[in-house]
This record gives sequence, structure tokens and C-alpha cells, in this order.
Amino acid sequence: MSNDNFVESTKTLKKTVPLMIKHKVPTTPTNYALWYTYAKQQLPILNQAIDQGIAELGLCTPTLCDTLYQEHLASQTDKDMAQLKQSLTAMVQEISHSMADTLSDTEDFQGVLTKTFGKLETAEQDGLSLEETMKLVRELVRESRQIHTSTGTFKGQLSSTQQEISALRQALIESQKEANEDALTGILNRRAFDRDFQNYIQNNVPLSLILLDIDRFKSFNDNYGHLLGDQVLKIVARRLKESCRDYAQAYRFGGEEFVLILPHKMKSSARQQAETLRRTLEKISVLDKKSGQRINSVTASFGVAERQENEPGESMINRADAFMNQAKKLGRNRVLPLT
Repeated sequence: MSNDNFVESTKTLKKTVPLMIKHKVPTTPTNYALWYTYAKQQLPILNQAIDQGIAELGLCTPTLCDTLYQEHLASQTDKDMAQLKQSLTAMVQEISHSMADTLSDTEDFQGVLTKTFGKLETAEQDGLSLEETMKLVRELVRESRQIHTSTGTFKGQLSSTQQEISALRQALIESQKEANEDALTGILNRRAFDRDFQNYIQNNVPLSLILLDIDRFKSFNDNYGHLLGDQVLKIVARRLKESCRDYAQAYRFGGEEFVLILPHKMKSSARQQAETLRRTLEKISVLDKKSGQRINSVTASFGVAERQENEPGESMINRADAFMNQAKKLGRNRVLPLT
């Protein structure tokens, strides 16, 4: 590096650090790169995006920094590796759920066979006298026992494979902890929510929360299998993400729960958006490929909360959660509070 370049870089760095401190941006390598580029004014479109975000939000949130870095500065290799990790994690989750469904079907089949054996053996004990008939029945019992043994062996093989997949899945989950996207649904995860939410709270940015839980989600897994349950989660997440405007963000909060952060939105506006989402979700139609049946019963219960003056973040989340639980108790598929 020439002396002129060194001097120029030093000047830019001296601008970068105060800017990050001013806007309370965490001092991570990617944030340094982002704000160094901003201070150097190399990418006008990047500077415009940052300025617009700060103007509308009052700060540059961690998620906004990450998004702008990925859009403008990250190399294609970085993007490909992130996508590969996310895709691999999603694939392992899908295989794991498929294996769990297969194990469940195998156990049901064994139960039917066991019941059939009992009936056949009882019929024999009650004295069917025709020798030829008894010969056929005994042969059927013998063949059924072979199927039973084969099914048991198959179940053992599936169980062993399931353990290996579970171990791989856990390893991928550990590597995914530093990521901010949920591997299954593709939207932001709980880690990203905690980071962004605390950033808003610490900077006293007015905001509202929408917390929602898919109604009777366990029945989707129990009645149709985990793969269909995963499909429901993906569709719901996509609808939530599509609804986000004005720097609102959707996150997978955990399991079948999702949360939206709406900066600079009052409760009335948040409640209106939640009601729109409620109507959108109840129109979802999912095809169960195993049975050919179409499921048109996807609904969710919503809780809405606007941050009160100096209210701790945990208190705000608890209020939204309480409204959501109350919505479930009152019959599900509704938004609370009413006003």
C-alpha cells in the first residue's frame, strides 16, 4: 500500500468508528466493512439505503446491517456457503421428520398384524375341523409371522438410521446457532429477534409486537405427518414475510410461534395488520400428498402489544403472549385485544 493510500485509509477509518458509535452499531467485522464503505462513499446505493433506514427507524438495526452487507458487500462465495448451510440443515430436518413418520407407520402396521395373529390363533383353538382349511390358516399364520419379523427388522434399521440423522441434525443446529435465519422457513430466527428487539428497546424506539401461534398445529403432525407440518410452517412464514412493510420484520419465535416487530407503529395499526394476516392465513390450502386430501383448516391466534413508556422488553412480550393465549381460550382464530 502506498503512503497516499495509507493516509486515505486512515482518514476513512477515523470517520468510520465515530459513525458506528453515533448510531450504536455493534463492532463486528462485517459492520466495520459496511460502515467503512459508507464513510468512503464508494457505493452511493449503499449510502442511500443506510441513510433511508436511519431516517425512518432512527437507527441502523443489526438485521438491517446484515441485510445491506449481504446485498452490497458479501462475496458470492460467502452467499453460496450460507445458502448451502441453510439448505443442508433444512434437508436433514426434512429427512428426520420423514423417518419419524415412517417409524410411526411401521408401529401401526405391527399393531394390526399382532391383532390379526390373535384372531387367527383363536379361530384355530376353537376347532375349525376341516384339515385343508386348517392347513391354509396355519400357512397364513406362518407367512404373517414372517411379515411381522420382517417389519420388526425394518423398524430396527429405521431406528438406527434415525439416530444417525438425529446426531447429524444436532451438529448442524450447533453450527447454525450463529446464523440469523431459520433453516426450515427461511425467515429470521429467535436469535435475530432477541438482537433486534433489544436494540429497539435500548434506543427507546416506539414499536408494537404481533405474536401468533398456529392453531392445533400438533394435529397436523399427528394426523398427516411432520412433512406436512413443515409445509404449513413454510407457507405461514412466507405469508408473514410478504406482509412486512416499512422496516417491519417477521421472525420464527419457536416451534409454531411467530412474531413481528413493527417499529414506529401504534397498537391500532398493529392490530389492523394482525387482522389482515389472520384472514390471509385462514385462506391457506395445503395438499397432503400421502392421502390426496386438501387441508383448509390453517388458522392462528394473535396477541398484539404496543410498548408503553420505559416498559421493559420482557414485559411487552409477556403482554402480547397473554393476549395470544386468551385468544386461544376464546375459540382460536382471532386477534386480541379487540381495541
